[in-house]
Amino acid sequence: MAKNSMLGLVLAFAIAGSLLSGAGAQGGCPGDFDALVKQCKEYVGKSGPLVPPSVQCCSVVKSADIPCICKYVTPEVEKVISMEKVVYVAKQCSRPLKHGSKCGSYTVPMA
Repeated sequence: MAKNSMLGLVLAFAIAGSLLSGAGAQGGCPGDFDALVKQCKEYVGKSGPLVPPSVQCCSVVKSADIPCICKYVTPEVEKVISMEKVVYVAKQCSRPLKHGSKCGSYTVPMA
């Protein structure tokens, strides 16, 4: 998967990080998990309106190890995040997801 196509999906995992207690500590991407949960969860949750991400959230998105985090995007993760919001946040953070890329069960649609 392309790195840019995975970045927004990292945000998706941010919300799920709280559900997967200890996932980052299991050798995954602990720094990325912690930072994404802290900075981005409010922008990708299923409930609430579409809101532009903060500068802090974008900073984390730009530096996260997307391929690593995507390994943890499970159906349970996808139950608590909006993949459409993930795509939006990634685009707003200047890291748009590539059409056709996949993380978890989600495939990024055409713009």
